[in-house]
Amino acid sequence: VNRCGQNGDFARALKSVNKILQISKDDVTALQCKVVCLIQNGNFKEALGIINTHTKVLTSDIIAFEKAYCEYRLNRIESALKTIQGASQQTDKLKELYGQVLYRLERYDDCLAAYRDLIRNSQDEYEEERKTNLSAVVAAQSTWEKVVPEDLGLREATYELCYNSACALIGQGKLNEAMKKLQKAEELCRQSLSEDSDVTEEDIEAELAIIHGQMAYIMQLQGRTEDALQLYNQIIKLKPTDVGLLAVIANNIITINKDQNVFDSKKKVKLTNAEGVEHKLSKKQLQAIEFNKALLAMYTNQADQCRKLSASLQSQSPEHLLPVLIQAAQLCREKQHAKAVVLLQDFADQHPANAAEIKLTMAQLKIAQGSVTKACMILRSIEELQHKPGMVSALVTMYSHEEDIDSAIEVFTQAIQWYQQFQASEIRGANPKSPVHLSLIREAANFKLKHGRKKEAISDLEELWKQNPKDVHTLAQLISAYSLVDPEKAKVLSKHLPSSDTMSLKVDVDALENSHGATYVRKKAGKLTGDNQQKEQGQGEVKKKKKKKKGKLPKNYDPKVTPDPERWLPMRERSYYRGRKKGKKKEQVGKGTQGSTTAGSSELDASRTASSPPTSPRPGSAAAVSATSNVIPPRHQKPAGAAATKKKQQQKKKKGAKGGW
Repeated sequence: VNRCGQNGDFARALKSVNKILQISKDDVTALQCKVVCLIQNGNFKEALGIINTHTKVLTSDIIAFEKAYCEYRLNRIESALKTIQGASQQTDKLKELYGQVLYRLERYDDCLAAYRDLIRNSQDEYEEERKTNLSAVVAAQSTWEKVVPEDLGLREATYELCYNSACALIGQGKLNEAMKKLQKAEELCRQSLSEDSDVTEEDIEAELAIIHGQMAYIMQLQGRTEDALQLYNQIIKLKPTDVGLLAVIANNIITINKDQNVFDSKKKVKLTNAEGVEHKLSKKQLQAIEFNKALLAMYTNQADQCRKLSASLQSQSPEHLLPVLIQAAQLCREKQHAKAVVLLQDFADQHPANAAEIKLTMAQLKIAQGSVTKACMILRSIEELQHKPGMVSALVTMYSHEEDIDSAIEVFTQAIQWYQQFQASEIRGANPKSPVHLSLIREAANFKLKHGRKKEAISDLEELWKQNPKDVHTLAQLISAYSLVDPEKAKVLSKHLPSSDTMSLKVDVDALENSHGATYVRKKAGKLTGDNQQKEQGQGEVKKKKKKKKGKLPKNYDPKVTPDPERWLPMRERSYYRGRKKGKKKEQVGKGTQGSTTAGSSELDASRTASSPPTSPRPGSAAAVSATSNVIPPRHQKPAGAAATKKKQQQKKKKGAKGGW
């Protein structure tokens, strides 16, 4: 057994162990060796079965690591954690496995502490692997928990460390820096693998697939969707064995397709359903994939499937916004806007913390239905947003659209009062002299002036002028407003305006006129004759009036007759139109058997003409042309453009005419 174990031939070692156990079935060393052989051969379930059936012999202090490792490999992560924590002695092997278990459970803070302790207290050939795992934990914190990663001082000598560093930068939104790190990781990976002669180019491309996938994700975030899509498809063509990588790439392609190319998205969804995907991805990744499945069902008009998926997601994450928003969107697609609003209102009542975003959606639905006033009521019920400049602007615009000026002014007043009330609050960041507060007062004054509320506007402008007496623009607005209400007060305030000398600007008029884009260029002064001089003087006094051209009248216009008031309407739409008169139909052309005639048959019958024999006209004569131009055989009919054909074809037609059929 020992010799086979040293040679790595665990299949033969297992046979020898079984022979020993036939002699002594409860031999502790033999049982332990059998468990190790099964683990090395990948038979984790069988190994765990032997451990559980021999609990009296294989106690936790003897085989705790092997048991925890089998549970970890069988994706029984919680059980593995209990086994590790229940061990009497925490060996280095158990600590290594403990770090892996914490990472899978997404307890990144505890995992970070565990790996730091391992790196600090161990010195062996696995130090590089521990640093790689440590950098992976930091990248996960940056990506999923939005924690700003600390500088660990790790030397990025391997492509794994470079890749993890790039992931951390993506979590911070530093996409350009992350792309450079990934390019460096790709270079290091090629160098590392090319040194091994047994590694083929296909093996290198397979190893680079995860790096290329992250590059494509950065391109997608930067809006370069075509480049990202091309790179994603290249990775899928390689058929990598990592089901987690394939699932993420398929999901990202679905997000690029959105409501377009749904058949391709349906194919890609199958990759996200592969076996073992749930053990390869984080909870947020799996959740994003499920959300996209629900959205795809909505886009493909699978209403029942969409409702089923969104309801399942809501039961898993009751406080999450997306499931209820997807359900509301599906109801809107079914023209059930009232039900959608009720659904959103119920969610907002049950989860007040997320009520703001839900109410914004409700307001949008009300606007889509044309209920602008109700939408305003919903928006004003969002207390944490009602004083924000964006919300104030939206409400004022909507009330103005409904011509409810009083409500619009009330919105301005409430927002200004909020900033005045919490002027000393550092928590909310409000200050009566802050730019936001002053800009609200200015916008309120402008709005009131625009809608004729001059007295109210004057009080706002006076407040602004008190805050900044040197503001000439506000003073000018105040004088302009007072000039309409109290001219004397306007005169008094005008004394505060700066003199014209202080406001004069040093401007080179010639340079300004000759500059690029000047709309008027002064003509050079020249000698003026007597007549020109008089014209120049009189130009400013009398403006030349342009003569209006008289409208043209129709030729048959009679001033004594009143014009038809319906003359601008088409004939069919006029009140006196009775339709075409019957009985005066045009000759029926092309009806009946070939060669037969209807109305013109009597005229073409030679027996009904004069008794004198007719003389045959010469080819090309006028009589021949007139006889053939009235009735055209059906299969010789030409479109309207046939008159522009070549002269040779016209001559052939004329020569072929014989005065009849």
